Amino acid sequence: MKVTLKILLAVAVLLLAYMCYRSIMGPIEFKDEKDRRENLIKARLIDIRKAQIEYKNIHKVHAANFDELSKFLKDEKLPFLIKEGVLTDEQLEKGMTEKEAVKKGLIRRDTVWVTAVDTLFGSGYNVDDMRNVPGASVQFSMDTATLTSGSGYTVKVFQCGVLYDDYLGDLDKQLVFNLKDKAEKMNKYPGLRVGSIEEINNNAGNWED
Repeated sequence: MKVTLKILLAVAVLLLAYMCYRSIMGPIEFKDEKDRRENLIKARLIDIRKAQIEYKNIHKVHAANFDELSKFLKDEKLPFLIKEGVLTDEQLEKGMTEKEAVKKGLIRRDTVWVTAVDTLFGSGYNVDDMRNVPGASVQFSMDTATLTSGSGYTVKVFQCGVLYDDYLGDLDKQLVFNLKDKAEKMNKYPGLRVGSIEEINNNAGNWED
């Protein structure tokens, strides 16, 4: 009987020690994994914002969905400046301008037209993967709207984002709930997004506020 009690006590001590360890390490591991995933997602959202801004520069409105945005990146062409050579310190001191150097053939500045994706992101960029949330089996949501500024001007806006549940749902449920609860109490978007269809924020990411 004494041996059994000793074994049970040892098991209880080990279990308590493990629970204490998890209570400390659990939130740390959650934050590390959350940060890792969010760094990838932020980078993707910044790419989407870059593409949407250029789309609006051309079409005066944002792409309504990823199909439109992908078609723009693949099919439409944008100017790309090729630069060969730079002005030397001596030329700058003499007041020579870049335009003069080009005329004299000292440096080269040519504009060529290449596909939007190559201009914005370089060759080899996977446009088809842009809509997918890194590390998750879901896609970003995309919305557009027209808002009126305080001075009465209409402004075309867009937002693109992903919810905590969609990219952290496989982690500690209580810690994910805490994030959502905090966002709700602060009237914030419960996840990561760029832009907003509720306010004019210059296409900022909600982590950039």
